Amino acid sequence: MRSKERLLTVIRGGEVDHVPFSPFLAYWWDFAPSSVTCNGQFAFLRELGADPLLRGFQTSFTNSDILGLEEDMYNVSDDFPGCQIIRQTNSTEKKVTWSTPVGDLTLVRTYSPAGKTWMVSHHPIQQKEDYKTLLYLVENMSIQPFYQPVIDEIAEAGEDGLSAPLISPFRKTPFQALIEHFVGTIKLVYDLYDFPELIEEVLEAMNQRAREAVEISINGPAEAFITWEDSSTMNTNPQTFRKYIASELSEWGNRLHKSGKILIHHACGHVKDLLPEMAEEQVDALESICPPSTGNTEIWEAQKVLSRKGISVIGGIDPVKFQEYNIPALEEYVREILNKTSKKGFVLANSDSCPPNVTIEKFKKVIEIVQYHIN
Repeated sequence: MRSKERLLTVIRGGEVDHVPFSPFLAYWWDFAPSSVTCNGQFAFLRELGADPLLRGFQTSFTNSDILGLEEDMYNVSDDFPGCQIIRQTNSTEKKVTWSTPVGDLTLVRTYSPAGKTWMVSHHPIQQKEDYKTLLYLVENMSIQPFYQPVIDEIAEAGEDGLSAPLISPFRKTPFQALIEHFVGTIKLVYDLYDFPELIEEVLEAMNQRAREAVEISINGPAEAFITWEDSSTMNTNPQTFRKYIASELSEWGNRLHKSGKILIHHACGHVKDLLPEMAEEQVDALESICPPSTGNTEIWEAQKVLSRKGISVIGGIDPVKFQEYNIPALEEYVREILNKTSKKGFVLANSDSCPPNVTIEKFKKVIEIVQYHIN
């Protein structure tokens, strides 16, 4: 089997020749030397002999920049009807303001030297009236088909990798976007109690716009899609997750399944207590399931719950152990995962991210193990 067939088959619950290994290169790639990165992630993974799963590199649409991303990311644009986007950037702070006839919203991201990453330090929603401004932005944002980047990625991968573009203009379900991007966890909990009707109105508008992007995606060439949910009980509880997140994922999944396409749910946090809710989702795979110490769920524990409902699992290798273990310890660790996990419906991966100090030798060792392992 070649990688694309292997990945599609295993995600759909079929039998494969061996467990796929699809490394997740987030963060590692940013610090890799140019001799490694010069030809792109797909070429690097193919040369290693891995099974490239191209997670959310593209979208099938272009949309107004409602998240304050850089213009060259994910086909977003400053073309925003009824809104002026103002950007201010220096070495430690990125500030984006959306100026509209009904009010302004401002997002601030601050650079963390310790984590070598940017984090939201000021959410756009600070008071009740800001939700009306967000509603205006959601209703007026442009979402248009833009298939060429996905066509190009699929052509490059051929039969040696699986392209899984992002499916939402918010990069995740609207409620999760409120948690992470627009409002923040604690404030959103209070706001849901203080003015639930307003939150519901904004969410409904966001859901409708997200479904437009889903329909555009369905009409494009990609066979699989991913949503960056970052699901975790560190920022939501099972009841809220079921009501606002799992229900919308199932709406997307049902629409995709009617066209024979796949939905992958990126769930990189503490998911043990969300598994019963996740098992009811109309998705095809849970991706980046993290064991301790990064997460709280071993991959075989998740598989036991999710496989009953035909949902595959992707992940299993803790990023910290991937970095800290030497080759013999890593081999023992990976074989333990493979021995405890059914080959059916399982893609091995380092979950969610990859520390910069992981050596290429370690990637090659895991590839060797999965190719010759007998479970």
